[in-house]
This record gives sequence, C-alpha cells and structure tokens, in this order.
Amino acid sequence: MFTVVTPNTDKRMAEIVDKVRQGERLTLEDGVYLYESDDILTIGQLANEVNLRKNGKKVYFIENMSLYFTNVCESHCAFCSFRKDQGEEGAYTLSGEEMVAYVKQHITPGVREFHIVGGHNNHVPFQYYVDSLKAMKENFPDVTIKAYTAAEIEFFTRISGLSTKEVLIRLQEAGLESLTGGGAEILSDQYREKMKVEKANVDQYLDVHRTAHQLGMKTPTTMLYGSIESYEDRIRHMMQIRDLQDETGGFQVFIPLSMQPRNKNASIMRRNSAYEDLKTIAISRLMLDNIQHIKAYFINIGVQLTQVALAFGASDVHGTILKEQISHAAGAQTPEGLTLKELIWLVKGAGRIPVERDTFYNEIRVYE
Repeated sequence: MFTVVTPNTDKRMAEIVDKVRQGERLTLEDGVYLYESDDILTIGQLANEVNLRKNGKKVYFIENMSLYFTNVCESHCAFCSFRKDQGEEGAYTLSGEEMVAYVKQHITPGVREFHIVGGHNNHVPFQYYVDSLKAMKENFPDVTIKAYTAAEIEFFTRISGLSTKEVLIRLQEAGLESLTGGGAEILSDQYREKMKVEKANVDQYLDVHRTAHQLGMKTPTTMLYGSIESYEDRIRHMMQIRDLQDETGGFQVFIPLSMQPRNKNASIMRRNSAYEDLKTIAISRLMLDNIQHIKAYFINIGVQLTQVALAFGASDVHGTILKEQISHAAGAQTPEGLTLKELIWLVKGAGRIPVERDTFYNEIRVYE
C-alpha cells in the first residue's frame, strides 16, 4: 500500500498519486506541477512504486564500449565541446581498420555491444559510415552494433541523397542492429533555434526513430536538460516520446541526460543540482508510463547519485562504456567508465538486484 512520505502533501499532489496508482496517464499540467513542487520525497516514492511494479528490484546494465570514429562535424551546437572543424588541432577521422586495431587493444572478453556515435563529418561520403560498421561487424561478429543518433541518420540522408528508410536499410545490411538515443536534446524547435542545434529538427528526430521501429529495430531515446528550457518544454518532450511509443512500441529506455557546463573546473552553480537530477528521473518514470526503463546515466550524474536514483524510478545504469568522450569533453567530472565488478557493487549497494543484459534487455546473468 502506498503512503506518501510527507503527511502534509497537498490536494493536487494527492490527486496525482491517485491517478498514478489507478493507471491514469499524467497530463502536461501534472508534469509541470511535479517539477514546481518541492515534495521530492513523495515524487520519488511514487516513481519508485511505478518502477517496482514494472521491473521489481532488478537493475540492468551491459558490458559495452563507446566508440567515436570521427569528431569532425559540420554543426556548431551551442552545448557541444566534442566537435572539431576539419584540420583543427585534435580533429580526427579513423578508418575502419584503425578502429578495429583500437578495439582489439582495449576490448574485454565480456563486451557485447559497441555504442558508436560521432561528428557529422561531411568531408567523407556516406559509404565511409557504412564501411565503418562493416569493419566492426566482420571483425567482431558476436558484438551488437548500436550506432548513430537520429541526427546522424538525418545527416546521412543529406550527404547520400537517400531516404531515411534507405539509409537505415543500408546500415542494417552493414551490421546495424539498433540506433543510439542521442540528438534529441529538447524536442522543441524554438529551443533548437536558441541553442543553435544545427542538426535534425523535432519532426526529423521522431521520424528517424519511427522508421527504425518500422524496420524492426528497438531503440533508446534521450532528453538533454538543464539549460534554457522550461519545465513545460521538458514535459512536452516526454509527451512527444510517449506519443511515438504509443504508435510504434519501439523505445526500450528513456535516458535523461544532465547538461554539462563545458568546463571541468566550472562552479557547482553551473551544474544541475542533485535535487534537479533526481526529480527529472522520477518525473520521467511517472510521465513515460509506456516505456519499460528509465536510465540513470552515471557519466553525467555521478556514481553515488546513480545509486540514489534507483530509489527514484531508475531501472538501468547503462554499462561499462570504456572511455566515454562526449560528456567528458563538456566538463563531466565522473569516471569515463566502470568495470563489471564496479557496476555490480553500485547496484547491490542500492539494495537492488544487478542484471547483466544484452542490447535488447534479454537477461544474460542475474547477480543475486
């Protein structure tokens, strides 16, 4: 039986609690109210109840590697510190053979997924991106390839002249099995204009995932929060994801990404608070009733707060990663990856059951 933590919970919060318990979908107004409320314990406990109903005490992770073939990018998004111009110091574009050599040097025996993203490099043809995946699949046939954001797919349509569906089919033939979730940022064209998001617009982002789902792929999706967006922008973002999930059923996990300050030495006043991070994870769990998992991404919020997030609605802690670069280029102060043992420790330390999974949430091993 659910009882609210704070005895003085107001009528509006009590109504939301009743709606969630009765399986009634939350509205835009409900979501904004939750963000404006300071009753984080009731919000967290309610999200925890929803998660326990969906997933029990199981918390999922995967042994994976993050790979970046190129950091050269035609876009100049205001929040990105990863991108470089062609010829700029630090710019690189690796061939498939070079990436294969890197992976052979760093891969561990349990890795079962490559998470591949990078810049929108218009100095190479679309075939370069196809061949990159082919090289990985030929050399590591048993490792699942989760590659490219929806924004990258939209970029590929422009440099190739192919449709979204044709691009995705070409990539599937090369070994692609799932997209990554990035590129969503905030699904508001007004936000994207202000933040100079020089890549896929809202409709294009959603259409790429819609098309991927129609082709049989399951995908993650994200929200990058903590800059100029309003609470209403965040909730509208979640509702657009929720609507597409009603249509396709193809999203496996929603990943709230806490904005980084572009400087590792930035003041704490330039970073999202732990309070804001936990509230966003919990509200994501409450709003996205049709998505199975909410991820607590330790790269952006830290290991210990990730543990706390498991009591606020999160059921996934991502994976081993090995040398994450994009958030760290933007000022993340967290580890660049964790070992299998550390992930198990993280989950058990929160009183939950660690479950090693594959890309599609099939359980590989339960660590009771």
